[in-house]
Amino acid sequence: MTSNAAVTDVAVASTGLSHGLKARHVTMISFGGIIGAGLFVGSSGAIAKAGPAVLITYAFSGLLIFLIMRMLGEMAVARPGQGSFVQYAALALGPWAGFLTGWLYWYFWVFTVGAETVAGAKLLQAAGVHAPLWAIGLLLVVGTAISNLVSVRAYGELEFWFAVIKVSAIVAFIAIGLAFIAFFRVAATGSTLLDHGGLFPLGWGGLLAAVPVVVFSMMGSEVAAIAAAESGDPAGNVARAARAVAMRILAFYVLSVLVIVAILPWDSVVPGVSPFKPVLDFIGIPGSGALMALVIITAVLSCLNSGVYITSRMLHELARNGDAPAFLAATGRNQVPIAGILIGCAAGLLAAFAQMVLSEDVFTLLASTSGDIILVVYLVIAGAQIRQRRQLEASGVKLAFRMWLFPWLSYAVVLGIIGVLVLLAFMPGQQQTVLLSGLTVVLVLAALQLRNRRAHRSGERAAH
Repeated sequence: MTSNAAVTDVAVASTGLSHGLKARHVTMISFGGIIGAGLFVGSSGAIAKAGPAVLITYAFSGLLIFLIMRMLGEMAVARPGQGSFVQYAALALGPWAGFLTGWLYWYFWVFTVGAETVAGAKLLQAAGVHAPLWAIGLLLVVGTAISNLVSVRAYGELEFWFAVIKVSAIVAFIAIGLAFIAFFRVAATGSTLLDHGGLFPLGWGGLLAAVPVVVFSMMGSEVAAIAAAESGDPAGNVARAARAVAMRILAFYVLSVLVIVAILPWDSVVPGVSPFKPVLDFIGIPGSGALMALVIITAVLSCLNSGVYITSRMLHELARNGDAPAFLAATGRNQVPIAGILIGCAAGLLAAFAQMVLSEDVFTLLASTSGDIILVVYLVIAGAQIRQRRQLEASGVKLAFRMWLFPWLSYAVVLGIIGVLVLLAFMPGQQQTVLLSGLTVVLVLAALQLRNRRAHRSGERAAH
């Protein structure tokens, strides 16, 4: 019988991609994947929507993502070297699931590249770079494209050090904040949390309204499942990421947001402005403005770097599955998908320029669909795990890495995602976003139907 390691090597080699990522790269990519502008800046929007009780939203969303990662770990260990979750969805549910998941995920990251490009350009302008916003954004994308085009090892090394900076910064912030609360602010913490409308100043609806924002900001853990395919041990690296993600979410998100709402009144937090600097200013940390600017710029560049990487790998995998033009499956001498990188950069630039040109409300509406779309992607992943688990158990396969309490916990994830989407559809402020997200899903499925019809006609012509 062929060993799992041999199967992995053959499967990865057949993709045409490199094995250039080491275990430390994948580990830090998964660490850094969930620490971006969504935490450093986006947390302000989540706090403004829900108040101090946003901690419940972060805990719920973190639990959801943790369970999704556990599902991915089970699928990756059971079928090592098969590709990313796009391939797992296709194997378990059918080609339609791979097509839908891959294109929705690509769409999400294109908007992420655009948003991070604009955010990075604005931050560099504020730091003293005297150039038009579009020119700075263009330089950022070009620089990111070069790092991805050189080799996957170059991407992994750059992302490794970006992640080291981000992780170090957030750990230091949490440690300083908790120490300040414990030694100087125990009595005042209660009034900060309760004297501005209580723990639920905007009601339970605020917790729900913050879910897309929080899920969007926590996106990135599953990047390890994509990057692991270009490492020597895909299944082991995904499993390690799945085991550790819960502690990362708890430490990086829940504890940092707890520090923020315990020190600053929630209604003093300005949406769209990082709350980390005001907290450090309140504590009295010298040079906090320059320090946080450096960390946030690093976080933005890291997300931009990962965004270009992921969009190219999604197009590469879709092309290998016959769900995208065949030329996107080609790789260069350095085993990177050159066409996918260039198209991802171009699409990201278009999204960035759209953000600069369109009114803020219009672009926010378009971009906010990403949070709902990711919930749809997670729903397909959960369905794929349930189906694959049934198939493997029916064939007598012994699983080395399992989803807990199957099938009940898996069903709970599915029902939880569906419940959130249904409740959001009935909330006045969220209906447009849910409608637009649903329309995006319909358009992708319509594209799949069109492709299938063309393939059928081509087959008929070939038969004649």
